[in-house]
Parts: sequence; structure tokens; C-alpha cells
Amino acid sequence: MKIRKAETKDMEKILELLSQVLEIHAGIRPDIFVSGTTKYGRDDIARILEDETSPVYVAVDDGDGALGYAFCRVREQPADDRMVRFRSLYIDDLCVDSKARGKGVGTALFEHVKDEARRLGCYEVTLTVWEGNDAASRFYEKMGMKTKERMLEFIL
Repeated sequence: MKIRKAETKDMEKILELLSQVLEIHAGIRPDIFVSGTTKYGRDDIARILEDETSPVYVAVDDGDGALGYAFCRVREQPADDRMVRFRSLYIDDLCVDSKARGKGVGTALFEHVKDEARRLGCYEVTLTVWEGNDAASRFYEKMGMKTKERMLEFIL
């Protein structure tokens, strides 16, 4: 397995994986996520692949077929002068193909993202996990991540 930057040729597999993630989220929160859709469409992905501040990494097999991805975004934190300024690499979306889970793909992607964050001069790697996505929470905790803050909601 190898990790590389995503390319246009990965588009179909990325769309398939985006669908897998959306269905997990729709199962957890059908009041928010619409089953049968994806977070990004073709045009969105094409634009993201061109944006240096939004790197997308793919884990590929020996035949260069994508097994998983990590959509990332470089962020300058915070947005005001009341806090120490730093750069962070935000994992906007990480998915491993359901057929490749449990084989170290997610770990390899996460380790690559950490290495890239260091290379980019980031202070931290961050992400959000939807409440109820217990498998993802366990995975990220296993990777050493800890809760930084929590967003709470009151549904009207």
C-alpha cells in the first residue's frame, strides 16, 4: 500500500467512498443527512484537487486503486487576536472502503496526514466525529486523538 495525493483518475472511487461515508452518517442522523447523496460532487472534487490548501490523500493498492482517502484543509487558528495563533491540518473527511477496513489502511492514512501536518508546520491535526459514529471515535482514540471541545445541540 502507498499513500499519495489524489488525482483526477481517482474521482470515481472517491465518489463511491463519499457515498459510503454519507450512508453511515444518514444512518446515525437521518434528520440531517440525505441518503443517496454525497458531501461533494464531481465539480467540487475537481476544485478541491486543485486547491493547495485542501490536500486530498489516497491510500492505493499495488494496482494504484484507491482503498481510502483523507480530505484535509490547512487552517490558520484562531480567527481573532485573543488566542495564540497556529496552523492546523483539519481532516474534513476520512474514509476507508468497507472492503478494506481492518487492514491498516486507516492507520496508514492517518499517519500520513500527521507527517504532512508536520511538514506543513502545523501545531495539530483536528477533525470532528458525529455522535453515534462509535467505530470512528474508537479508531481516532486509538490513533491518540483526544477531545478538544464539544459542540452541543438542542433540537427544536
